[in-house]
Amino acid sequence: MKSMPVRLVLLVTPLLASLVVGQLEPGVPQATQEGPMAKILADFRNGDHAEAVEAAAKLAEQGDPDAFFVLGFAAETGQGAPLSREKALEFYQRAAEGGHLESKYRRALILLHSADADEKKQGRAALEAAAESEPGMAGRILGEAWLQGVVDGDRDVDQAIDWWIRSSESGDSTSDLLLARLYSGEFGFPEKNDPEKALQHIRKAAERGNLGAYVPLGSRLIESDEKSTREEGLKWLHKGIENGQTLGFLLLGAYQETQEKDLESAYQTFLTGAENGQPDCMLAVARFLIKGQGIGKNEAAGVEWLEKSAEAGNAHAHLELAGMLGGREKPDQSAIHQHLLFAAKADLPMAQNALALLYLADDLGGSDPVAAAAWLLRASKSGFAAAQFNLAALYEKGLGIEQNLPLATDLYSQAAGQGHAQATTALARMHAFGVGMKPDLSRAWTLAKIAIDRGDANASKLLETLDGQLTGDQLETAKADYKRLSAPSHDD
Repeated sequence: MKSMPVRLVLLVTPLLASLVVGQLEPGVPQATQEGPMAKILADFRNGDHAEAVEAAAKLAEQGDPDAFFVLGFAAETGQGAPLSREKALEFYQRAAEGGHLESKYRRALILLHSADADEKKQGRAALEAAAESEPGMAGRILGEAWLQGVVDGDRDVDQAIDWWIRSSESGDSTSDLLLARLYSGEFGFPEKNDPEKALQHIRKAAERGNLGAYVPLGSRLIESDEKSTREEGLKWLHKGIENGQTLGFLLLGAYQETQEKDLESAYQTFLTGAENGQPDCMLAVARFLIKGQGIGKNEAAGVEWLEKSAEAGNAHAHLELAGMLGGREKPDQSAIHQHLLFAAKADLPMAQNALALLYLADDLGGSDPVAAAAWLLRASKSGFAAAQFNLAALYEKGLGIEQNLPLATDLYSQAAGQGHAQATTALARMHAFGVGMKPDLSRAWTLAKIAIDRGDANASKLLETLDGQLTGDQLETAKADYKRLSAPSHDD
């Protein structure tokens, strides 16, 4: 297993505008959430939707705004009541008239998402009016709506920034996190990337007490070259851990391992995180135990932690388990298949490539080149060189996919461009024998020589054959190209 580097933490603040249909998470605490209403909300969150809706209906007869909110949410989402946009709007209106803020926002969002121009105007007007007195949440929602193109059909990042800044200035820390995500490039708009602004907003959110900002802020600060900044970052990580942010254990352990070179402390931090249910920490503990880093080697215990990490949904743990099972004298191919399939579905290119190779072999009771080609197509789109090479071979042979020599050449070239030795040899062979192209012996010689340098001994035989076929001028051209392509770049 490779060493786990310290890494930046991506913010996970959801966009409210995309959660019109979502779980019951009132954005504004209501004063009446005690007594019968507290039980209704608890039942709804626990999945007892029908029972909660029935109780809310009785309470709504007394004009309770929280009860109307539950009825509106049930009608909007179809949880505990039939889906009904009209009923949702009606109940949210009744709740909003009683002072329930989230109902006002959710009603406005339903209207804003309408295909009817007049309803869209009503929704926008309602949110803009709310922003006059409640700039925090209303401004945040308007920013999200503009970013998603809900307001007028086009995404408008400048409008989103403007509304989020207004919201931030009113004290809304979630808007600071959204601005940080935008300036970090998470929403696209590369022209808006600004690491300094992103850090400023994460810091502002953390200083305002937003728990979701503690670990992301710490993860950025510990990468600084300044000792004082790193120490501040560690404080934020510890603060996040103290507030239940288990990802902090992973970042702290990685820092101790890679920056402080304190393997014993790193292991203990990872172990604490693992015991608190953090899947990546479980994977790190497994690595330490299997390799014996900072602690006595214990492969059996390491495998147990790998299995726990996999059970917690860690795709990398599934991939590691597949690798370990494959190294055994009598591999359990069915188990390997299940682990690789999980990791492949999680879009790990290495797992997709390995799964494809498993389908090409006879280890599962017969080969399935069509399935192999499908997985290699997915893996190659991510730029994974090994998958590009293997898919090129299938295109060249017409195995599991229609033969396409130009595509094979292109994929071999993409993989070779990343330094893949076998792909470089394959490309040399195609140039040498004119597979899907005119023969080019000089080019073939150059590529074969580079393939040997990259570690593919199989290119040696091809190079010997070409040595006997090239004219003096062709060989000189090939050697000049080899020298040019092999020279280190100025960036090295």
